[in-house]
Amino acid sequence: MGVLPEVPAAIPPSGGPGPVVPRRGRAAGALGAAFLAALRYAAGQASALRGAGAAVVLAGMSPILRRLRTAMPAEFLAALVLGLVFAVVLVLDQKYWWQLKPEYMFGWLVPFFVAFVVMDRWPKILAALRPTGESPLPAAARRFAALGFGVAMTLGALFFLLGALYRAGAGVTQPGSLAMAIGFAGLLLGMLYFNAPAGRLGEGPVPTGWAAIRADARLMLVAQFVFPALIWMISAPLVDAVENQLSLFLLRKVVTVVSFSFNTLGYPLVQEGSTLLLPNDQRVGVEDACSGIRSLTACLFTGTFLAAVFLDRWWKKILLIGAALVLAVVTNLMRSVFLTAWAYHYGSDSIGGEFHDATGYAVLGLTFVGLLCLLPLFNTENWVRWLTPKGEKPAAAAEDGAAGTEKK
Repeated sequence: MGVLPEVPAAIPPSGGPGPVVPRRGRAAGALGAAFLAALRYAAGQASALRGAGAAVVLAGMSPILRRLRTAMPAEFLAALVLGLVFAVVLVLDQKYWWQLKPEYMFGWLVPFFVAFVVMDRWPKILAALRPTGESPLPAAARRFAALGFGVAMTLGALFFLLGALYRAGAGVTQPGSLAMAIGFAGLLLGMLYFNAPAGRLGEGPVPTGWAAIRADARLMLVAQFVFPALIWMISAPLVDAVENQLSLFLLRKVVTVVSFSFNTLGYPLVQEGSTLLLPNDQRVGVEDACSGIRSLTACLFTGTFLAAVFLDRWWKKILLIGAALVLAVVTNLMRSVFLTAWAYHYGSDSIGGEFHDATGYAVLGLTFVGLLCLLPLFNTENWVRWLTPKGEKPAAAAEDGAAGTEKK
């Protein structure tokens, strides 16, 4: 393309008037200048308001931030705050399912239980942030741990990103919510591990073996956040294919067990699919709600929370969660047998509506009480006391008494 030649401007004679500007042009220029001045004033006022608001917020948060900053390293505090932001995103995403599906209604308790567990473990968290020496783990073990948490954080970021993109494109979906929950677990644990100071816990000789793992500051710090990281995968719904297959499997087992129990006890009934045919042309249909999927998810959440709060060993936690699942299945079978027996004597119409729902809530309450009754069984001191013959002191108490006598 060519360049247009410049056109020399008309230069007025010396001392003569300048170029004439039309009246409309002068008015438009004045209006534009006034508009720009108004914009600058509005932007200045908005900036001042934002600055005042930020100053108020920072003034209120500054004592808390200063306290946290003095209690932990800045990089760990940043990772903790970022994890809190991700947790808020999960709450905003999963609340749709907590409102829609009754079996996930317990999700409303998850944020409060997570906050309770973190506050309950706060002294242990602060202790892990103040290591007393070099980590007792071998160099190979430390590299392996770093590799594992690095892979977990990378996969977590990928899962969370895919879930977020899926949600942005298709709205709230079960795969998207589950992917974000899985991604959050990997992200949180990885970020906390790499931003925590390395070292060991406690004093004395350098531990080895499993004791070295329990003395590593980073691993013990991450262990305090396992429940807050993984619990969101329970409050997020399973994929439809998995949930439907699990519900169908439990439904078939419930119908089979009820039919077998009544025929064995001499109360004849006929099983047709998920329907039980009683005498006098009475029918009891076992619906999806009776499969036990609701009590299973609720008991899984309850058992996980109780294990996180009251038990200290991993094998105890796993046993209690397994006991919660078994208890949920057993109590749901008891409920189905009771409802069928009630329908056998009073008709199938007598077990509908509020009566049916009341038995479901009663089963949940019974399961919760059962889990509380199981907790003392995981305390070693209780077993020592129970197995010690009457009139004899437990071994630990006898040793303490002997030590006290020697000191005197």
